[in-house]
Amino acid sequence: MSKKTKQLLQRIRTDLREITPSKIREFDQEVSSIPGIIKLTLGEPDFNTPEHIKAAGILSIKNNHTHYPPSIGTLGLRQAAASFLDKKYNLKYDYENVIVTVGATEAISVAIGSIINPGKGEKIIIPTPIWPMYLPIAKMHGAEPIYINTSKDNYILKPQRLKAALDKYGDKVKGVILNFPSNPTGTTYSREDVQAIAAVLEDYNVFVISDEIYSELTYGKKHVSVAEYLPEQTILINGVSKSHAMTGWRIGIICAPKIIVKEIFKLHQFSVTTAAYVAQEAAQEAFENGFNDSQAMKAEYQQRGNFVYQELKAMGFEVLKPQGAFYIFFQLPAWLSEEEFCHELAYDYQVAVAGCSPFGPGGEGHIRISYASSMENLKEAMKRMKEYIAKKKKGMLSTAKIIETAKSY
Repeated sequence: MSKKTKQLLQRIRTDLREITPSKIREFDQEVSSIPGIIKLTLGEPDFNTPEHIKAAGILSIKNNHTHYPPSIGTLGLRQAAASFLDKKYNLKYDYENVIVTVGATEAISVAIGSIINPGKGEKIIIPTPIWPMYLPIAKMHGAEPIYINTSKDNYILKPQRLKAALDKYGDKVKGVILNFPSNPTGTTYSREDVQAIAAVLEDYNVFVISDEIYSELTYGKKHVSVAEYLPEQTILINGVSKSHAMTGWRIGIICAPKIIVKEIFKLHQFSVTTAAYVAQEAAQEAFENGFNDSQAMKAEYQQRGNFVYQELKAMGFEVLKPQGAFYIFFQLPAWLSEEEFCHELAYDYQVAVAGCSPFGPGGEGHIRISYASSMENLKEAMKRMKEYIAKKKKGMLSTAKIIETAKSY
């Protein structure tokens, strides 16, 4: 590195230099070159985008929709998204409540960025463990994260703990982030849970940034949006990435009161201008004519999740049974560290999983498995994991015998 480059590096934003890249993606990239690796790291559907949606994208190109679409999103997509959310979750939005974003990640960024005044010490309440991207995004926008560790509460944000945090930090709290069904835990909120949280939040002038991108993937419980109870306070985030296997199309949506949408739109427009026409018209098809596209995928995910859950239980792990999304979250025994488990499993047994320390307080000592992979892969991964655990236990027993023998002399 040249002297000039070193000097310029020191002029980069200090807080940005202190933020590290995604540990999960970094590890995923690291192990990708291992021959025969089974990757259960990233949260991406292994299904292909349904044919009718791909056809809509192809038609968009054939119709020469290759120019700039409206920055806020096409009228057709915004109408289709509002209608979908109404029919699915009883949310009374119209197109003026909707912004089309470049994936749910951009939606999270502009939602947080729109409510935080940098340098003012404003805070965002974040129940953890939670998807790691929220944490650096909040910090980059000048928010101070206030973590509420939910690990002792079955990974559900309890209303009394939320109220205590709101009272403690007062007007400095600008928002609360919710994510359900949850990444990484696979838990979700019942109607009673949502009502209890809403009953607390309605007494405070705070925004609720509710990431419900996995709303179509719940097992047993029908998804209930917090926006049903707090429409004036909620900045709702959703999209087609998980529900319609469209991660690469990069389409998310924000829904909020119209006056709030007008403000969020400014940050969106001056950050990315707009999402691509072809992706927007494919997403419109997903919302309009793919109403139940997720059902077959969900049934397969549930079968896979049940299989992995039973296998991990049989290995002796403490495991959360998935209620939604496509993740298994389990605790390692005290004698096995995250780093050791992940690296040895990847390099010695060719199975890649994610350690959960990056997911915030309550994630330490846990592992997340994405079961958005074929049943064939999952069966082989569980077989290899059993072999790894058996070898580790055997090694521990051998070490214990050596120590005991040494003590006898």
